[in-house]
Amino acid sequence: MNGPLPPAATAAAMPLIRLRGVCKRYGSGANALLALDHVDLDVAEGEFVAIMGPSGSGKSTAMNILGCLDTPTEGEYRLRGRPVQQLSRDERALLRRRHLGFIFQGFNLLARTSAQDNVELPLLYRGEGAAQRHALAARALAAVGLAGWEQHTPAELSGGQQQRVAIARAIVTEPSLLLADEPTGNLDTQRSREIMELLVRLNLEHGITVLMVTHAPDLALYARRIVRFVDGRIAGDEINPQPVLASLASLAAVAGEG
Repeated sequence: MNGPLPPAATAAAMPLIRLRGVCKRYGSGANALLALDHVDLDVAEGEFVAIMGPSGSGKSTAMNILGCLDTPTEGEYRLRGRPVQQLSRDERALLRRRHLGFIFQGFNLLARTSAQDNVELPLLYRGEGAAQRHALAARALAAVGLAGWEQHTPAELSGGQQQRVAIARAIVTEPSLLLADEPTGNLDTQRSREIMELLVRLNLEHGITVLMVTHAPDLALYARRIVRFVDGRIAGDEINPQPVLASLASLAAVAGEG
């Protein structure tokens, strides 16, 4: 990349995320599909935003663009003022590595690799030393309730445990922006609540901006802002006046696991 993103202190006047007139088309001619239709969106640093909408509404396409996994057909995406669509493929990969964390619907874990090593992967790509990688990965696994499971492979873990390993991997680098696609989709009610409390804590205490795609209205209520997509457009953008915040005791318990 041609220099790092501007630090937050010098980028306070600009949103962390800015989309202007963003369109995404697949195919051409009569068979073209307009997945995003002139989307404008600003997200300030430190926000917790839930993105909702029916299947095919464009919300996942928007998340792929925000995560530098895809590029718009038209329009502009700026991350802390940098025009992302003008970056090369390698520059976008470096941007993802340094500033973004991802929680996908699928676990995307290396099958023959331990939970510890799976969580260490982003740190390895960033060039962290072995001792630092081990310590940070162990802390992230403890934060999602998997202390003691560090050496287990995905085949030795339940689906819910695999999802928590994926979440630990996403948060281990303490990214500026965490993009979560149905982050509790394979967890039971209790673990879902714990993971949402963890996301709230990361957002409030560490200032990590969280964008979360979800179909579940009860999970969206943890966010302080809810954006709704319909037919490739933003159909609603509202502040949640009473976000579900974990009690101080619950937050302390989750923090203590880390």
